[in-house]
Amino acid sequence: MSNVPVAVVTGSNKGIGLAIVRALCKQFPGDVYLTSRDSDRGQAAVAQLQQEGLRPLFHQLDIDDLESIRALRDFLKEKYGGLNVLVNNAGIAFKVHDTTPFAVQAEVTLKTNFFGTRNVCTELLPLVKPYGRVVNVSSMVSSSALGGCSQELQQKFRSDTITEEELVQLMTKFVEDTKKSVHEKEGWPNTAYGVSKIGVTVLSRIQARLLNEQRKGDHILLNACCPGWVRTDMAGPKATKSPDEGAETPVYLALLPATADAPHGQFVSNKTVRTW
Repeated sequence: MSNVPVAVVTGSNKGIGLAIVRALCKQFPGDVYLTSRDSDRGQAAVAQLQQEGLRPLFHQLDIDDLESIRALRDFLKEKYGGLNVLVNNAGIAFKVHDTTPFAVQAEVTLKTNFFGTRNVCTELLPLVKPYGRVVNVSSMVSSSALGGCSQELQQKFRSDTITEEELVQLMTKFVEDTKKSVHEKEGWPNTAYGVSKIGVTVLSRIQARLLNEQRKGDHILLNACCPGWVRTDMAGPKATKSPDEGAETPVYLALLPATADAPHGQFVSNKTVRTW
């Protein structure tokens, strides 16, 4: 079993994920895994970084597939005895003008962005070693979407006692409400991506709380962050930040020094804690 520290970035064959891998290869003192659901694209991304003189490693990971997540889990356990840094970056978004029915967009978007990310956390968080760092890539859209929720929903999503089960019920309810075309009446905003990222931010707050309760002495720091508006396939060419600039906050959180005890359980953008 290797004593080398190990970092994993989900959904990292392009865009912000690739930029996070690039930065970690330069700054993280250990092995860095680029992951992708498509092995060919993943290997091509690894080759691209190798041409830049970097040495990422590759592992297949489709966060929509529990078997794929568990294969990565078993590999990390066997080879490294755990995990030091986990960046949950994988996510999808429909384009603004996409004509796919909203209910379908809601189901597909939440399946990956919320439920997929949650499954990765369920399987991999127990592997995180003392002084480990976990970064869940959310979005400022989660804040604006929260503002578009009813007061009742806002209260639930801001609660310091909401459980993971309650959050899962709310995310499931959103998808069901869109199918019945009653989501707006039920107090939801008209953005599937925004609701999925509310889920990621709130999940991060819950996970950090559980780490405090169950593994306080391990000094693990877990946060959600917004990379900003980044020029990627997802956000388009007009966005203000390059992928490398978008990677700055996630990488900052992934590399918080062992002496740090904060931020933890926060929503961070531009390396600054934001009010949720």
